Amino acid sequence: MSEVPTLINDLALILIVAGAVTLLFKKLKQPLVLGYIMAGFIVSPHMPYTMSVVDNSDIKTWADIGVMFLLFSLGLDFSFKKIIKMGIAPVITTLTIIFSMMTLGIVVGHAFSWNRMDCIFLGGMLAMSSTTIIYKAFTDMGLRQQKFAQPVMSVLILEDVLAIVMMVMLSALASGSNPDGGEMIGAVMKIGFFLVLWFVVGIFAVPLFLRLMRKLINNETLLIVSLGLCCLMAVVSTKVGFSSAFGAFVMGSILAETIEAGKIEKLVAPVKDLFGAVFFVSVGMLVDPKIIVSYALPIAMLVLTILVGQAVFGTFGFLIGGQSLKSAMRSGFSMAQIGEFSFIIASLGLSLKVTGEFLYPVVVAVSVITTFLTPYMIRFSVPCYGFLERRLPKTWIRALNNVTLSHPSSAPKSNWHSLISQMARITVVYSILSVAAIAVMFTFFLPFIRSIMPGMHWWANGICGLVTVSIIAPFLRAIVMKKNHSEEFRALWNESRSNRLPLLVTILVRVIIASAFIFYICNYLTRFTNALMLTIAVVIVLFMILSRRLKKRSILMERLFVQNLRSRDIEQQVLGLKKPLYEGHLLDRDIHISDIDIPENSKWAGMYLSDLRLSNRFGVHISSILRGHQRINIPGGDSIVFPGDRLQVIGSDSQLSAMQAAVDSDIVPDDPDIEKREMKLSQIVIDRNSPFVGKTLPESGIRDRFNCMVVGREEGKENLSMVNITYRFRLGDIVWIVGEESALQGLKDANTGAAQ
Repeated sequence: MSEVPTLINDLALILIVAGAVTLLFKKLKQPLVLGYIMAGFIVSPHMPYTMSVVDNSDIKTWADIGVMFLLFSLGLDFSFKKIIKMGIAPVITTLTIIFSMMTLGIVVGHAFSWNRMDCIFLGGMLAMSSTTIIYKAFTDMGLRQQKFAQPVMSVLILEDVLAIVMMVMLSALASGSNPDGGEMIGAVMKIGFFLVLWFVVGIFAVPLFLRLMRKLINNETLLIVSLGLCCLMAVVSTKVGFSSAFGAFVMGSILAETIEAGKIEKLVAPVKDLFGAVFFVSVGMLVDPKIIVSYALPIAMLVLTILVGQAVFGTFGFLIGGQSLKSAMRSGFSMAQIGEFSFIIASLGLSLKVTGEFLYPVVVAVSVITTFLTPYMIRFSVPCYGFLERRLPKTWIRALNNVTLSHPSSAPKSNWHSLISQMARITVVYSILSVAAIAVMFTFFLPFIRSIMPGMHWWANGICGLVTVSIIAPFLRAIVMKKNHSEEFRALWNESRSNRLPLLVTILVRVIIASAFIFYICNYLTRFTNALMLTIAVVIVLFMILSRRLKKRSILMERLFVQNLRSRDIEQQVLGLKKPLYEGHLLDRDIHISDIDIPENSKWAGMYLSDLRLSNRFGVHISSILRGHQRINIPGGDSIVFPGDRLQVIGSDSQLSAMQAAVDSDIVPDDPDIEKREMKLSQIVIDRNSPFVGKTLPESGIRDRFNCMVVGREEGKENLSMVNITYRFRLGDIVWIVGEESALQGLKDANTGAAQ
């Protein structure tokens, strides 16, 4: 008999123990993430009284996949577009929290007389809350639809982005160089370059691909394609120096703008849950009781620092980011843990040999403890707010609700400000696309064309140059011509003669930028003089400006991009229902729109909205019902709720939570005897003792008394005729019946007279 692979043994142990422990936690009404961590401790090598995992490296690989799929699902649910729509507020909050928590970490490290690099790296670890853990906690606790969850996820994503910059800064510090130098600036530019490139190319290509393949895609193929795209972006992200989880989030954010996003989210959910469970179990496996005992005081102090620091500075960060006091406290308390990026920073310190070996296990222990406490911190925020509301004067509460640095200015932007910002944005985006196209052509196409044209080096270079210029031509034309006929440009041109020279300068600058790309291509592929190459570049740019065909190509590409970017918004747009401008400032009522899904076994299924009385029971309003690819806007009381419907509900956090709780509790209970109630097909022969002889189908009581259904009556060997309600059963009739086994047996007994 062949031996079972170690991976299968370990996976079986993990899933069995995790299943048992999570069932217990479900029974105790505790968050499942805590059950996974407990299961991890039980199967870890540090628990001598139980079976333990043999190969930790395999489980680590599965855990990394779990983080990747969790971040992919987060991207599907919460895209970069939502962060951009929130404006400067998440940036202010993120920078406040990172600076405050880094400072606290450095201070605590110095208090324990740790060396300088240990303190600095510790500060970086304490500044990074865990996106994965908070996302899972929000999901388990049913908080994702609440309004405070959105700014929290925005800040977490920005923290993950800034973590990459922080790692570059820490590496520079470790090597003794200046972290404010070109290396750090290069890291920031690298992140911005690839984010813009991935998002623009992804939004252009992925929705277009799914649209073309829509007739061929079913649930199975959509799942495989989505996970394939997720893994592809994870690989690309790793190749350019980012984490695989960050790449997975980017792809999820791209797919979030497609019409298929909701279906993908449902299809990926089981895969995410499986691998996510392995990740949280692996976190529990890192708990080492010996380390906790040896460094009990530093661990306890760090846990307290995170809990109190995030509760205070996290709340303050969200307050100045524009949140109300209650929302800021719930958001800040939610951030009170560290996770995957803290482990990465700790590993970086070990690999650079600048931190002590004790720091990694200490941070792991702190992470596990704070992760365990996360659900309780989230719950604790509400009574804390209630305590402050009762003790503080109302004027203080109103003042705290208005402590913000992020309210937009009511003054309109000047035409110059609007025009220059739009031109700069267009130039940056199209320049990034041009750089990427040139890099791909020179890296892959140029060696290929040279290999198939040996001895014709100049011809190969010429072909590559022409193809490259034709690819980037729409981008360069957009750089030069975009916004030259806009309302702002015309208004400034007609407003004053003094504006005309600066406006012409803006065109000249963009012509120079476009010519620089052509000059670089010529310089790389030819040996012409600089004057000749510059002349060629200017001539080509002028040809691009005058070309009508190129103008049409550029416009079509931009329209397709905008259509892809807005495809989901267009599909989900609520006709005739817009959020009021003051919606974000309704501090007391906290009104917003949220999604609530109707389970398949819900008691609400099949009921009219008027019968559910949602407005009377919960004080909410239903703005839309999403059903597959259909949307029912402003549904009336005669609208029926179906299983799988997604209700878009307007209400406050408390109202939405009450409705969500009612949806979760109003479930048709499982049938404990479902296996015994299987329907079976059988036949009976009407004999002389049968009470059915001479009776019609309604008179026989086969349906009403015996709970069976007549399928038909045999006529000949192969024919089966329907039994008309006026037909009277005759002696010898062969009747086919369907029903439960016990009901069929009772009918057969009655037919033979045995039941009398």
